[in-house]
Amino acid sequence: MSDQPFKSEFLRTLEARGYIHQITHPAELDEAAAAGVVTGYIGFDATAPSLHVGSLIQIMMLRRLQQAGHKPIVLMGGGTTKVGDPTGKDASRPQLTDATIAANIASIRTVFEKFLTFGDGPTDAIMVDNDDWLSTFGYIQFLRDFGTHFTVNRMLAFDSVKLRLEREQPMTFLEFNYMLMQSVDFLELNRRFGCTLQMGGSDQWGNITSGVDLVRRVDHKAAFGLTTPLLTTASGGKMGKTAQGAVWLNADQLSPYDYWQFWRNVDDADVGRFLRLFTDLPLDEVARLEALEGAAINDAKKALADAATTMLHGAGAAAHARGAAEAAFEQGRLSADLPTVELPRDEVVGAMLAAVATKAGLTASNGEARRLAQGGGLRLNDQAVGDGARLVEASDLTADGVLKLAAGKKKIVLVRPV
Repeated sequence: MSDQPFKSEFLRTLEARGYIHQITHPAELDEAAAAGVVTGYIGFDATAPSLHVGSLIQIMMLRRLQQAGHKPIVLMGGGTTKVGDPTGKDASRPQLTDATIAANIASIRTVFEKFLTFGDGPTDAIMVDNDDWLSTFGYIQFLRDFGTHFTVNRMLAFDSVKLRLEREQPMTFLEFNYMLMQSVDFLELNRRFGCTLQMGGSDQWGNITSGVDLVRRVDHKAAFGLTTPLLTTASGGKMGKTAQGAVWLNADQLSPYDYWQFWRNVDDADVGRFLRLFTDLPLDEVARLEALEGAAINDAKKALADAATTMLHGAGAAAHARGAAEAAFEQGRLSADLPTVELPRDEVVGAMLAAVATKAGLTASNGEARRLAQGGGLRLNDQAVGDGARLVEASDLTADGVLKLAAGKKKIVLVRPV
């Protein structure tokens, strides 16, 4: 990233672990981070009760900032959520009520408390809501104070706008204002808390540089921007998205077992990178783990799953999840920690196995389940079933009254007829 090695622990750590994509003023930021406490922020909109694992790299960036002796600000977008970030979207977000946004923020905060230390100290994290200032601006005041610092020419050149227009998808004037609001956030945080650094994903580069320019132009103060690379899996998929849906961070949205399984099942080629980004394991241990070959790479995946799950859900939950997975996949036993789906009895007994697997969320369609069976990958009570059209019989239920269905060696679910 840099021609000269960074002096600050913060940037050295980010570079060594693979977090850095772009920095607006690298030498200045490095100097500031080496000289004293830097206050930095990342914004998160509250569109759901939980963030998903696609946001985890940003949460870890704030963790790295605090670990290096600096102050993180978690900016919740109570105001910007009412508008909706158009970045990467083909359609406007549904508008949420104030009560829903407030409930989402309260739910999301519980996750940040697992990764950051909050308090009143000089390097303690704080959580701020941008609705505190965005809702106070009158329309004319906002335009007069900030509108003159943005040109439509430059805004149209931003990827978040340009790509939307190139796809001939409508963009409302409401969404067009989002980048102005994000820039004003940086200015307000700089004035209120001395915040000099905004971080985010590479897709936010245009919005971040606009905020940096606004702080430097209006108040003539230091301001820096830093982005992470666009995070995709080795197979080219979007981080945090699976065939079964988003990998949520809140336990009431996704169980610790399923969270552990997500990390256990990552592509071999992603293990080292994910260990650096998403765990606190020392880099020499990461190097040892990612050098494992053949079946031994599974030990590295378990180490990744253990560390990531411990950080979010605690060591006890991680141990339970690992024990349940090993019992189910390696020892052929059932565990109360395995994901269980209840289905009406008439949708299980007498139904095609492929249909049961699909309704239980094990496969995306009956056709996928049948193909899985033909390839020897669909298992009923630890026995391969070659015909997905086979009917489930009452005698297939275990002594516990469930079916144990597995897709290969990575996914398992218990089906309980009710």
